[in-house]
Amino acid sequence: MSLLVIKLIFVAVFAGIFGSVLGLGGGTIITPILTLMLGVDINHAIGASLIAVIATSSGAAIAYINDGITNLRIGMFLEVATTIGAITGAFLAGLISSNVLYIIFGLFLLYSALAMLQKKKAEKYDQNRGKALANKMKLNGSYYDKNLEKEVSYHAVHVPAGFGVMYGAGVASGLLGIGSGGFKVMAMDLFMKLPLKVSSATSNFMMGVTAAASAGVYLLRGDIDPQISGPIAIGVLVGATIGTKIMQRMKSKTIRIIFVPVIAYIAIQMILEGLGWKW
Repeated sequence: MSLLVIKLIFVAVFAGIFGSVLGLGGGTIITPILTLMLGVDINHAIGASLIAVIATSSGAAIAYINDGITNLRIGMFLEVATTIGAITGAFLAGLISSNVLYIIFGLFLLYSALAMLQKKKAEKYDQNRGKALANKMKLNGSYYDKNLEKEVSYHAVHVPAGFGVMYGAGVASGLLGIGSGGFKVMAMDLFMKLPLKVSSATSNFMMGVTAAASAGVYLLRGDIDPQISGPIAIGVLVGATIGTKIMQRMKSKTIRIIFVPVIAYIAIQMILEGLGWKW
């Protein structure tokens, strides 16, 4: 086993743990490390990142679904918005300056990160306002929280707002070629008022569906290198399995404390990209 393979697996295990806990898929870590530290071509790095997202989703989704944390109904409902948005973004590509969009979406993410940071009493959720539509669509559920050692029931609220944010995430993905895990978690947590653990688990499930479609394009273009993607997939799958065990024992407040700086980092990166600055 070569030194590069060992490095790839080590990085992938960490990315799998990180991605499965936060619902970000691991691509946030994989792509910059492969390109900046290991000198991998950017196209091969993105291809490997998509494989990492699929592996994270596969490893985490099974565990979260079995434990009843993932809400499949909400996931598939919001995936419709993401898909429509991605198609819209593909049609708009070339018509709108990508620099402007990077700045707009970056500022929106930064605002959302600050709003999530200010959110108090993370274990308590509004179950009285704006839930009529959610009840009609049966966008509610419950799960057993191993940290709280009790059953947590929840109801989605502000469904149109959550659907709208997911549509915007799809547009961003289609136009800018970026992942939308941060948007997914933020839409469910901040707008639909779902428990953060449910948001993270459902985001993991959704990203696998989205990444599988994108990975097919990269595969046909020859941008998925088995010598890179293979070790990445193995490491991420192991990491995601470990991450699901960790997440279920964590407090929602702790997950939020980790999640917000990561989202702020992604937002600042997008703004600097739009301004044409590198860091």
